[in-house]
Amino acid sequence: MIAIIKTHFQTGEQTISGWVSAIMMAFTIPAVLFGSVAGVFVDRWSKKAVLVSTNILRGMFVFAIPILLWLTHDFQPVGALPVGFLIILAVTFLVSTLTQFFAPAEQAAIPLIIEENNLLSANSLYTTTMMASVIIGFAVGEPMLNFADRIWCQVGLFGSLGKEFVVGGSYVIAGVILLLIGTQEKPHPDTEAPHVLSDLRDGLRYLKGNHPLRSALVQLIVLFSVFAALTVLAVRLAEIIPNMKAEQFGFLLASGGVGIAIGAMLIGQFAARLQHSQMSLLGCIGMAASLIGLSIFTKQLYIVVALIMLLGVFGALIGIPMQTVLQTQTPPEMRGKVFGLQNNVINIALSLPLALAGVAETFFGLKTVFLGLAAIVILSCGLVLFKSEPTTK
Repeated sequence: MIAIIKTHFQTGEQTISGWVSAIMMAFTIPAVLFGSVAGVFVDRWSKKAVLVSTNILRGMFVFAIPILLWLTHDFQPVGALPVGFLIILAVTFLVSTLTQFFAPAEQAAIPLIIEENNLLSANSLYTTTMMASVIIGFAVGEPMLNFADRIWCQVGLFGSLGKEFVVGGSYVIAGVILLLIGTQEKPHPDTEAPHVLSDLRDGLRYLKGNHPLRSALVQLIVLFSVFAALTVLAVRLAEIIPNMKAEQFGFLLASGGVGIAIGAMLIGQFAARLQHSQMSLLGCIGMAASLIGLSIFTKQLYIVVALIMLLGVFGALIGIPMQTVLQTQTPPEMRGKVFGLQNNVINIALSLPLALAGVAETFFGLKTVFLGLAAIVILSCGLVLFKSEPTTK
């Protein structure tokens, strides 16, 4: 979307920040509005059908962008905004809305295709490949889209549609691949349309009455909040580290992604030796220590990279076991609701550190903010120490 904005809408004297902010808002709003509601419907529908259809539909929406831009290129702006940009916002909103259905269906499908005793290893593999994809995607995304456009033009095809072909085609390929999975689902006996509000209340009541699930969800919220704050603080770190520029903050974040991948691989190798609560406790202690280290060493590049990588390793020790707890201790008929609520609550929780981390750093400094994050993680350790989950391996 940013590449399309640069091609079609940004002029030489404008910064791209305003355009990108609008796109990010269009992508975030559906997560807040529909995250929980989508889970209610996912419980009633075939998980495989949701996974396949949402990917193919997202691909179709991306393929529709150049057609819609061509059809509206002569339209008058709406206020100060070009009609084409409003179309980009609408497509982003629709793609994100479909993602709200995909995410709980994805998490609910994993326990359907993996035996319970293999879930921790499966989640480790899932997290490893996901983080590797994110890291590689950020690294090769821009040059790959440019390369796709050049190839498209060299072949002599109409327009410059290489990037739309790559992104839309990737969604469609993912949908086709998902046709091959076997979820062994039985048709839902209740053909009645879901009662959204009552079903949401059922999900909330179930979480309220199940401490292990509640504790796992709280720890996941803390984990994602810390990494959300880190995305903001990494910009400041890159700015003050000698021989770095603020725009190179992605290098620091990538080291955290590498750490998560390493932690996921370690869990896959040594999962059988520790209980979920023990891994989570170790992860909390390690994350707190890494954050305290970052409060001390804010200008030493190699130490900062090492500490952020350790933060990722220990974060994986929390995230993967707690996600496995949610999968194993949630009955199949409740998984869509629980995972929908999980996505909804986490997305809402992420907005606070994203909004507050920069402000807090401005007023209190990096050291104080990192120490504050360490204190929050230590409090979550208390959940593991004093109200640990039942033994699960």
